[in-house]
Amino acid sequence: MFNNTQRSQVGPVERLVRQDQRIVAFAAVLIALLAGIYTYFGVGMNMTALEMTRMAQPIGEPMSMGVQPVWTGKYVVLIFLMWWIMMIAMMIPSAAPMLLLYTALKRMGSEGDRAVPLSFLFLFGYLVAWAFFSAAATGLQFGAESWGLLSGPMMAVNSHTFAAIVLICSGLYQLSSLKESCLRYCKSPAFFLAEHSRPGSWGAFRTGARHGVYCLGCCWALMALLFVGGIMNLYWIVGIAIYVLIEKFIPNGQIFVRSTGVGLILFGGYLLAISWG
Repeated sequence: MFNNTQRSQVGPVERLVRQDQRIVAFAAVLIALLAGIYTYFGVGMNMTALEMTRMAQPIGEPMSMGVQPVWTGKYVVLIFLMWWIMMIAMMIPSAAPMLLLYTALKRMGSEGDRAVPLSFLFLFGYLVAWAFFSAAATGLQFGAESWGLLSGPMMAVNSHTFAAIVLICSGLYQLSSLKESCLRYCKSPAFFLAEHSRPGSWGAFRTGARHGVYCLGCCWALMALLFVGGIMNLYWIVGIAIYVLIEKFIPNGQIFVRSTGVGLILFGGYLLAISWG
């Protein structure tokens, strides 16, 4: 009886909001799931991500297996897609609250009849921001392989010194004011949308892209750790994705973020000691 009374008190706008959110949530889950499957099977690679993960070496250890790939145009596209689709699988879960709140606000506003398509444009803008990161990561991977700093099918750093530099830089960024500022926006969807949401199709895309930029500001240094653990190492992929979720949703998480930064710096220092010892 209580449940029926509750249902009767839910108005048509609330029902439409919930319906729109279900549609958008289902699409986001499906995209993330397909991206995860693509990443797991290592589409275009010689092995699946699971097979490559089993070949993981200790951090910074050289791995001479296999022939270094030739960077043709086709291979560049393949590596870019590997990065971008992996980012999609890792980042959509943490972007979901922002996306669903955006959908609800659009449904209750003057553009209510376009809430779902505008939400998809918001998501597309968000993913385009990560496409720029993926292009940069592809270029960095090309440079690292050209300089002999990456080796083996895991595409992992083969130098203790370089691994230490990445770890220490990532740790220092965790302690920076820029990280703190970007994380504040990502942890407060209502605050972000109140300040940055814009009307229309272009406004939806731009709002999503702006959120993607703030998200990049939070997470780019964490994603750089994939070079340390192995770009296709499932443990690191899943671990970083879970860490990002915790970082964004844990209440008063500044201590958590700073503790991570200190831990990364100490671990990098340990690797430097090994390298120079």
